[in-house]
Amino acid sequence: MKHLARIVALGDSILKGVQVDPETKRYITRNEIGIPELERDFDLTVRNDSHFGASTVKGERLLDRMLDRGADCDGVVMDFGGNDCDFKWAEIAAAPAAEHPPAVPLPEFVSRYRNMIGKLRQRDIVPILTTLPPLEPQMFFEWWCGRLDQKAVRRWLGSDCNIYAHQERYSRAVERLAREENVPLVDIRGAFLDHWHLDTLLCEDGTHPNSAGQALIGQAFRDFAERWEAELRTV
Repeated sequence: MKHLARIVALGDSILKGVQVDPETKRYITRNEIGIPELERDFDLTVRNDSHFGASTVKGERLLDRMLDRGADCDGVVMDFGGNDCDFKWAEIAAAPAAEHPPAVPLPEFVSRYRNMIGKLRQRDIVPILTTLPPLEPQMFFEWWCGRLDQKAVRRWLGSDCNIYAHQERYSRAVERLAREENVPLVDIRGAFLDHWHLDTLLCEDGTHPNSAGQALIGQAFRDFAERWEAELRTV
């Protein structure tokens, strides 16, 4: 273990702090995770290079670019999976009898993530993974499929609950990968599931954390940082 003073956040819209504006119903960046407070309390500098819509495909390109420029950091927090597991819902509605793979199939997702871990370790940079915050399937379905042929989508999907189960597979894959590679893990999903009313932590789209959800993410990072510092003191 080593002291982590310079952190890069590399992920998707979750760490970017994207929310749905309740009035305009548009996506806006309103990051209330509490990164400045984490920087202050743990003597950190954090550069947030997260991007709306990023999957591990884009994430690996961003990481390569960062490493080529000479990454000036001790650790990289990576948050991917939400866009990797997503589907093209309009195409599903148009052809529900066809096969529709996710944006990045699970084996490719794991392979790309493993490659990113290896690239960071080659530079003596600590890779830190995060689990995916859970989604609320009914809210998600209404947001993404509300204007589509819902019967056709459900004919392919089977049940709205399968949206949750499919996304959960990617989060569990991240957990397994962290164990296999002995990589630190911030359990964002666990923090959400400990909360009784998941719908109060998410925006109207059923997937992006609202301000309360973002605060919960911040607490998960705070708990992780406290454990990291405690372990450093015992070394």
